[in-house]
Formats: sequence, C-alpha cells, structure tokens
Amino acid sequence: MTNPSEHPRTDSPGVPPGVCPMGPGGVTRLYGPDAEADPYGLYEKLRAEHGPVAPVLLHGDLPAWLVLGYRENLDVARTPSRFSRDSRHWRDMREGRLTPDHPLAPISTWQPVCVFADGQQHERWRGAVNDSMARFDRRGLRRHVTYCANQLVDRFCASGRADLVHQFAEQLPMMAMTQLLGMPDEYSPRLVNAARDMIKGTETAVASNEFVQETLRKLVARKRAQPGADFTTWMLEHPSGLSDDEVQQHLRLVLIAAFETTANLIANTLKMVLTDVRFRASLAGGHMTLPDAVEQVLWDEPPFITILGRWATQDTELAGKPIRAGDALVLGLAAANMDTTVRPDLDAPIHGNRAHLAFSGGAHECPGQDVGRAIAGTGIDALLLRLPDLTLGVDESELAYRSSLMSRHLTSLPVRFTAHQPPRPALTAGGAETAQTCAPQPQPVPTPTPSVQVPSAPVSRSSWWRSLVRRLRRR
Repeated sequence: MTNPSEHPRTDSPGVPPGVCPMGPGGVTRLYGPDAEADPYGLYEKLRAEHGPVAPVLLHGDLPAWLVLGYRENLDVARTPSRFSRDSRHWRDMREGRLTPDHPLAPISTWQPVCVFADGQQHERWRGAVNDSMARFDRRGLRRHVTYCANQLVDRFCASGRADLVHQFAEQLPMMAMTQLLGMPDEYSPRLVNAARDMIKGTETAVASNEFVQETLRKLVARKRAQPGADFTTWMLEHPSGLSDDEVQQHLRLVLIAAFETTANLIANTLKMVLTDVRFRASLAGGHMTLPDAVEQVLWDEPPFITILGRWATQDTELAGKPIRAGDALVLGLAAANMDTTVRPDLDAPIHGNRAHLAFSGGAHECPGQDVGRAIAGTGIDALLLRLPDLTLGVDESELAYRSSLMSRHLTSLPVRFTAHQPPRPALTAGGAETAQTCAPQPQPVPTPTPSVQVPSAPVSRSSWWRSLVRRLRRR
C-alpha cells in the first residue's frame, strides 16, 4: 500500500465505484456531506478494502491515515515515541498547508496543553489538570447536576413535550462546567454554540474558537485577581506554576471536551432508554442498570467517533502500511469499538465492560471521563425521576444525526410525557425547596465538584426505574 501523502489510487473490488466520496488519486475523503451522512458505514467500507489502517483525506484534501482496528488504535495511543501528540511533527503544518484559517486549525494547531505534549512536559500539564480535578467534591457534583437538571425540566414540564437534545442534553453539561470553572452562568448558551461549532471544522470554527478564547482569557484574569473555590483558581495556584496562557488553554481543552462528550453521551443514552430493545428487555428483567446503559452507549456510539491527534515521529509501519515521518493519524474510536476481533457479537449486550476506546487510551486517555459519567448518569436519573412516563414523540426512523470529522450527534430527540406544573420553589438536589437559581453565587463557589475517581451515579430502583419497569411490562 502506498502512502496517502502521495494520493495513491485505491481502486479496489472492496468498495464499488461511487460509494465513497473520493478525492485526488481515488483516496476517500473523511469530510463533506457524503462522508458525514453515514460515518459508521464508511468505516466498514474502508475496513473491508484496506484492513485496520486506511489512507484518507482530511479537510482541504490533506492526507492522513485512519486507524480502524482496536489493537492498532491502542498501539498508536501507547507508543508516543513513534506516534506523537505534538502536532508540530505534522508535515502539512510544517510546510504551510494548514493555514490559520483552515477548518482544522482550532483543533490541531499546537498549543501549550497536555494533549499536544509527551514526556515530562505532558506530565507537568497533565498533573496540574489531574490534581485540580481531584479537588472537586463528589457529592457536590451530584447535588449541583441534579439541581440544574431539575431547573431544565422546570422549563418544559408544563408543556408535556420537549426536545431532549436542545432542551436538556446540550444544556446540562455546560451549566455544570461553567459552575465548575467559576465563570458567569450567562455565558452558557453562547458557549454551547461555539463549542459545538469549533469541533465541526466549519467555516466559522475559527471565529467560534476566538470567542471561547476571549471568554476564558477574561475568566483567568478575573480569577487571578479574585480567587475562588473552582477549577480555574486551582489551576492558577498549582505548584507547577502554570502561566496564565497555559491555564487558559487547559480551560478551553476541559470545557470543549467535557461539553461535547457529555452532551452526546446524555443524548445517546436517553435515545437508548427510549428505543433500544436490548435495554428495554434487560431493564424489564432487572439485569441492566443505568450505568450499564451508559457503558453500552460508550461502546456503540462513543461521544467522539474519531480524534485527529497523532503524528508519526519516524518512518514506521502499522498493520502492514508504511507510515512516513510527519504523517497524520486519526484514531478511529467508533470503528475500533466495532472491531470484531475483540467484539465478535456486535449485538450482544455488554455489562460492566469498560475496555472500549470511547475515551481513547494510553497516557492521553481522557482524565475527566468519570466526571462525564457522573454528570450524564446523575442528570438522566433526575430527568427520569421527574418524568417517569417519558416516551419518544416521533417514530424512531425519524431521528436524525449530524456528523463531522470527530463527532456524531442526534439533531433532536422529541419526547412526550404527562404535563405538570413545576414545583415552586424549584427542587434542589436533595428534593428540598429553595429559591436559588443555577446562576453562580458569590465566591467561593458553593458546590465544587467531583474527583476523577467519581463513579457513575447509582440508579435508584425505588424511583424512575420501578415506574419504567411497570410501564414496559404492561406493553
């Protein structure tokens, strides 16, 4: 197999002509409407033609390798000496083809953050992130998330209808993260739009990135002058002595990664609860809990389907493909989770198995994955407790996804339920009455949040679970 940098012909009986969006030299484009319409189908066509590693083209027809195999993804993630996270190794960047206004610039241009570093520098930056996350209070996280989830439900419960993507899944993570970072809550709606636009690699991605950067720049300056009990302050105070710019870039990293992954995880898990026969049958039989459903979703529909983020440091080989120094590699997380060499029966439910690559692997495995699980599990549990008769509002065939290079998410999730007036005052996490809102309080922030070791919130079998089981058994 020739190198993708040379735009080789890939004519092959494995893929009928015209099925895949083809770029120069017949190499498959990994972007554009055709490629994004069915990314999972595209991955399997590439796997059938090329095996576990396939040549592809990124935005602007930049060549790269898409890693499809489970073992090959782990190999790349665990060997930084061959496959670095430092994008300055990327040949196309060094030679000026990745211009500042390129759609991939916001997510691939080198920045002083742990995801673009290896070795001692990575340990310094990653240590500051881990230590600051470890200061979160695990009970405080669940109380805060439950409270914010109840606030969101209050906004639509009287109508008997809702779109759980726009009115719940996309709102809850940013409400939680703005509080954790110590920023004003009024930024949340604009940050939701900017964060999602950034990782799509759209024409407006650069402008969205500038808005996020300016917001965080102001936050760092404010916290330097007025410290609080929040992640931003703890990063500024860390013994590693991070500069303001280093803190700002890590806040951007945490904010964007936490928002997109958690929003997708919430939406996909809710869809599974409402539509998936495996979940309904297992739940009715008492064998699948909400944390089980979350892990099943992380296998089947990971929040990030790919990650652009490894660059070859030397000429090497991967699954028989010659990789040249400076080549870009895209980790195919969704494709790896569907690799039949490690998952022979793709339809079989997976209980308690966290060997998926939804959060990547190796030294750069997502440090906030348990925070995301806690936000998703706690938020969904609170929603189902408030709306125990929740049902899908349209036929499942009408649900649609929007995909980009890195992400695939539901465009909407319409639901119906029995309308009722919200309680007054609003519910807190413990069910007590309060007149507070989810807006930030005077420093210090009253509800700091969880440790990296936080497990998913336990499922209450005396609340929504029993109600849902009763409904399913009556069907």
